[in-house]
Amino acid sequence: MKRQQIRIRPAAALLAAFAALGAIPSWAERMEPLPAQLEGVTITEHLNAKIPLELEFKDENGKTIRLGDYFKPGRPVLLTLNYYGCPMLCGLQLNGLLDAMRELDWLPGKEFEVVTVSFDPGETPILAKNKKQNYIREYGRPEAAPGWHFLTGREKEIRALTEAVGFGYRYDEENDEYQHAAALFILTPQGVLSRYLYGVMYEPGTLRLSLVEAGQGKIGSAMDQIILFCFHYDAAEGRYAFAALNVMRVTALLTALILAAVMLKFWRRELARGIPTVEGHQT
Repeated sequence: MKRQQIRIRPAAALLAAFAALGAIPSWAERMEPLPAQLEGVTITEHLNAKIPLELEFKDENGKTIRLGDYFKPGRPVLLTLNYYGCPMLCGLQLNGLLDAMRELDWLPGKEFEVVTVSFDPGETPILAKNKKQNYIREYGRPEAAPGWHFLTGREKEIRALTEAVGFGYRYDEENDEYQHAAALFILTPQGVLSRYLYGVMYEPGTLRLSLVEAGQGKIGSAMDQIILFCFHYDAAEGRYAFAALNVMRVTALLTALILAAVMLKFWRRELARGIPTVEGHQT
């Protein structure tokens, strides 16, 4: 199992914002020690690990649901961990996700699901419902409402989920807010972690390919599958990059198919001219 740990090393809120955008200045990396209020604020990748789908939360209507209720055959899941009273970072992330989804011709609830979970156990379904209404209105696609879920839960279940995806955070009692990073977790229909996208802005093409990859061939066009084969995800760059070896394989295959088509056409033309029989006559 691949595990990659990303630590945020800011000295103040400004550097936390840099970290959220996926751009920590080089001088910040050299600063020690890590401020006490940011100890444990990490994201540790648990790629290919399955999250606990039996965990129970409350949806925006106050109904008790199992996390697995949102994992349906052939439909990948976008998971975000936020809290609804967050003064800045959570709103930036959800706005960035919204902007990226607007560029997709797919719809939550149809090709994929979106699950937003509050990691503040003190928050209620009423807050979740208000947040959902705001974002569905901003999205401008009311038909997406059944596919974007805003959840709240108890401390035990929240901890189990955040630990499963490697999301570290801590409560800042002095400021009455949570210190945390921002990441979008892409999961397969079976609840397996397929991809992590960091920051608060997501390139639509990267988001689309991440969904195609997690969807295991169940969503996206044939062209999406070809593009995915020709590109691989570059974690350092946070996007899909050109995969030269795979492109060479595709080129070789296309060349072979073209040659086969040319030969087939040649053979058919020869057959049309007639094939000599054993007696030397033409059929």
